[in-house]
Amino acid sequence: MDLQAITEALRGKVGSESGLDAILKFDMGADGLAVIDGKNIPNSVSNEDREADCTVAITRENLIALLSGELNPMNAFMMGKVKVSGDMGVAMKLQRVVG
Repeated sequence: MDLQAITEALRGKVGSESGLDAILKFDMGADGLAVIDGKNIPNSVSNEDREADCTVAITRENLIALLSGELNPMNAFMMGKVKVSGDMGVAMKLQRVVG
């Protein structure tokens, strides 16, 4: 799954109103990034780097696993597969977004 496919998958999961009420960035390092704007309705997903309330550093493979349901967000955090910076409350809503 390339960056475009990941972005489309996130768009499908986020929908028009995710309830996130924040900006969440998935930073995949050299593989790119995906930013969910959950503050504006309808919500949007882009690959444009911008300030975020919460940033999740994750590998592309682990993000794909999250999106497919193979990796639980809480388990990913506990196992060190994701690193969260910023508002931890936003990170706690991740299950709602990718679930």
